[in-house]
Amino acid sequence: MLRLTRRGAGSRFDMASRAVRRIAAACAALALLAAAAVPAAQAAPAAGKVTPERDVYAERRALFDRISMLTGIPWHHLAAIDQYERTLTKARPKSRPQPRGLIAIYVPPERWAGELNPDENETNPAVIRHFGGIGLDGNGDRRADRTDDEDILWTVAQQLLKSGTAEDDFAIGLWEYYHNTRAVQRVLQFSALYAAFDRLDLDDHAFPLPVRADYSYRDTWGAARGWGGYRIHEGTDIFADYGVPVRSTCYGVVETKGWNRFGGWRIGIRDLDNVYHYFAHLSGYDKNLKPGDIVKPGQVIGWVGSSGYGKPGTSGKFPPHLHFGLYRDRGLVEWAFDPYPLLKKWEREDWQRIRNGTYKW
Repeated sequence: MLRLTRRGAGSRFDMASRAVRRIAAACAALALLAAAAVPAAQAAPAAGKVTPERDVYAERRALFDRISMLTGIPWHHLAAIDQYERTLTKARPKSRPQPRGLIAIYVPPERWAGELNPDENETNPAVIRHFGGIGLDGNGDRRADRTDDEDILWTVAQQLLKSGTAEDDFAIGLWEYYHNTRAVQRVLQFSALYAAFDRLDLDDHAFPLPVRADYSYRDTWGAARGWGGYRIHEGTDIFADYGVPVRSTCYGVVETKGWNRFGGWRIGIRDLDNVYHYFAHLSGYDKNLKPGDIVKPGQVIGWVGSSGYGKPGTSGKFPPHLHFGLYRDRGLVEWAFDPYPLLKKWEREDWQRIRNGTYKW
């Protein structure tokens, strides 16, 4: 009996010991989880928290590079499509949802899931394929989610690859995807910009004249103009002497260069926001510039003059000045908007750069 009692006591002791060890192990595990959670929380922002812009660019570039490596499509082509789609959303906010992730490419539900699919939010790749939708699984989770960045980019990439893998095939693929020559032109322009500078953060701007120059301007948007028929003034006139340098206001592609009977010698530059920057009444250009060339903020593109209101070479019908206009592309048409607020902003930024010692132009 004594032996049995000792066995019972030992058994109870062993059970208590095991329980203590389990509790200790659980506490240690909780401590490790808590310690691991701290850097994870620091590394990944909470839902709804705005990520710093430079981090967004880095994450977006990493996604482009990853899809590029898998498909063979250059990263700057993918970036250009995404940026073009972003500009469409900005121009048509009522008809296109705001992007919720890194990518701004919008695929309508009926195109993604299939026009006859009763469920426009379908994510089953097999069902989507059955109904003729284009949605694909791009990250291996067996779902084709049109709100998932990887799924969207992979799907669009596969649509482009149907036309081939050669560089010339890219333009054909764009046409097959958009059926819009303007869209093809814009994406190719944006791609050239990203390829030239090898980065996404091309948002800087410059005032069109050196801010240390002698000039004056006011908001003349909408003022009446009579030469060539009644019209309104679609821009801001910046008055300065002949020969004052005229500079690119943005990172962009030279889209037009030559004579216009209203604007005289003029240059048009397309930026990554799909805005056309119009510089008119010039006395001359940088002779090396031609349509398709890449420019950056502050780069001299011409000089102030008084050309225009007549046949090529007409000059002197008004005081020398730069007419500066801005036109936003809505996908099928362009519309002018008042450049004065942005001119004031860019002017302030140039003066701030001078004060900070970071004025590069």
